[in-house]
Amino acid sequence: MWRLSMQEKQHIAVIGAGIIGLCNSKSLTDAGFSVTLFDEHGIAEKCSKGNAGHFATEQVFPLAQASLLPKLPSMLLNPKGALIIDWLYLFKALPWFTRFLINMSKSKFSAHIKALRQLNEASLPAYKNLLGAENFKKLIHVDGSLLTFEHEDFKLAASMAESFRSNGVAVEHLKGEEVFLLEPSLTKNIKQALYFTEVGHSVDPYDLCQAIYKMSEAQGLVFKKDKVARIVPNNNGVMIELVSGSKHQFAKVVVSTGAWSKPLARQLGFKVPIDTERGYHAMVDNSTCLKRPVASADRQFIITPMKQGLRLAGTVEFAGLEAAENMTRATMLLDHAKSLVNGIEKQTVKTTWMGHRPSLPDSLPVLNTAPNNKNIVFAFGHQHLGLTQAAITAQIVSQLCLGEETSIDLTPYRIDRF
Repeated sequence: MWRLSMQEKQHIAVIGAGIIGLCNSKSLTDAGFSVTLFDEHGIAEKCSKGNAGHFATEQVFPLAQASLLPKLPSMLLNPKGALIIDWLYLFKALPWFTRFLINMSKSKFSAHIKALRQLNEASLPAYKNLLGAENFKKLIHVDGSLLTFEHEDFKLAASMAESFRSNGVAVEHLKGEEVFLLEPSLTKNIKQALYFTEVGHSVDPYDLCQAIYKMSEAQGLVFKKDKVARIVPNNNGVMIELVSGSKHQFAKVVVSTGAWSKPLARQLGFKVPIDTERGYHAMVDNSTCLKRPVASADRQFIITPMKQGLRLAGTVEFAGLEAAENMTRATMLLDHAKSLVNGIEKQTVKTTWMGHRPSLPDSLPVLNTAPNNKNIVFAFGHQHLGLTQAAITAQIVSQLCLGEETSIDLTPYRIDRF
């Protein structure tokens, strides 16, 4: 109780109301801090609103891997492929891709696997701790996920399964009818699959965000819909200056602004090579045909059963924060889905969406205090794993704000690693 009463006297600002910022706010209010959350768009109105809903704890391999190199030309030349670059944006993206290539070295690849593993392995337990057992069961379904293959190269899939197992991921290699016993609605185009048995999903990521916000609000969280213009460290902690003109003093500030983090980091003296991987989704009817997320290794997208229907999500598009949406990137996913799932042959796309994934070239987030100021905490850049890693990130953020030893080594995620 002594620690709780002391923390109530400290005011902390959390900037960014996506899933990372919301979990940070919940964890900090749980710890007894007085928290004010800032976001110019509202609660979970950007990337966290329309993600695939997949708690991808199996994704322990960084995107920067040498095996990707021979595939890149065909991927980039295929307008319906998993990866495209807006050629008008290519010059701006070149420094990011140069760093991405550098991170493919064997030593960096191994180090980044270790860094991703320590976050992913703690992710679902951290959510259970953050939400409580009853809310966890209600909001997160742990039914596993499938990675499907439309070929019969069983040795290749078995080798992939062994790579996952050797890195601590629970996986089973299913062949033929074993796949359909688990998911009867899948088409016979699928010849085999990897079944990740300990993976979870949300039937509505936006609802999950809103639920976390309401829990925090009930504990005293204050939300201000405004844009932070400046963060000014001072002798009393940190001053927040808003675009609206008001100024607010806090003991500490947590920067969780996703793909929009670069200007605030630069203002505080850190040059962070963050870019945005624009991701899309399309919604179709028939949410009952699948029990769990089904990803395609061949087509590089994922289908997640949600309360509104099936969410078809994926693809990567480099075009920056300002370019117009290219919704053919979303609608094309239906053709892929029709090849994998029976019963949606006559479906049409109900709605589409685009969001900005905050991506760093080593596939690791920025997660630590500023090296020159312990009152500033950074928690952004989670790439494809923001939903997955939000609760463990929040646990670490609270430990940093409490001045406690963190539960994992934060060296790989330092903001000054670049």
